[in-house]
Amino acid sequence: YGKNTIKFLRLHREGKKHFVKEVEVCTHLRLTSPQEYLEGNNSLVIPTDTIKNIVLVLAKKNGIPSLEQFAIDICNHFMTTFCQVAYVKTYVQEVPWQRLHEDGVPHIHSFICVPDGIRFCEAEQCRNGPLIVFAGIKDLKLMKTTQSGFEGFFKNEHTTLPERHDRILCGELFCKWSYGDCKDFDFDCIWKKIRECILEAFAGPPDCGEYSPSYQKTVNCIQMLVLSRVSQVQIIEVVLNNTFYNVVDMKNLGLTNDKEVLVPVEAPYGSCACTLGRKKFFEA
Repeated sequence: YGKNTIKFLRLHREGKKHFVKEVEVCTHLRLTSPQEYLEGNNSLVIPTDTIKNIVLVLAKKNGIPSLEQFAIDICNHFMTTFCQVAYVKTYVQEVPWQRLHEDGVPHIHSFICVPDGIRFCEAEQCRNGPLIVFAGIKDLKLMKTTQSGFEGFFKNEHTTLPERHDRILCGELFCKWSYGDCKDFDFDCIWKKIRECILEAFAGPPDCGEYSPSYQKTVNCIQMLVLSRVSQVQIIEVVLNNTFYNVVDMKNLGLTNDKEVLVPVEAPYGSCACTLGRKKFFEA
């Protein structure tokens, strides 16, 4: 049991300059005894209102140095404070506020919400077990208008999809990865580096791009680039929900439409998912 959607804004001041972190936290506990379920005995139950207050107090006392560290702080608190807690899991996601710039000058106390992907993390721990930390990005919408195709696929009597060597590749990406032993990681730096890998693998070089023969191949390229550049990542999961665009037929309007006006196909939509990890992890 636990408390979901604990939402708050943490404001940090350094002189006149302000810093913000707005997050949503979900924290779940498993106790050493199920007596509250089986017997209606609540003597070991930590009220969910208490869970909420603990999260807020930790934000006040410790701040939020990074999403991952805050999730770790929450797990550590419940494990070290309550002997009846056998397992704790905390999920934290961030509202994407960015500092406002005016004529290239960063504003000291104004921010803009930019929906370019939502950062999240999870931390979980069993008593006497290792601390496990995941991080990720979701709702990241990506598009490239060429250098994508889909050809040579299996066909039978039910196939109506034509082959395409030049199409729009667009999708909403979910990416989640796990760390190995969590030492003194700079979680913020690692997250930014992985996000850069995602964008680079999706788009290719800025002057020419890189051809994608399928959504599946793009997903794999993202994973391989992250694993090759970020040694702290052990397993990475990527889901790419596809958005297709159809060219509008304008012949009846007396116009030729050379892929200049397109409409999105809302539903159904395709989805590609893959989980990839280092060999040493699976051997262990």
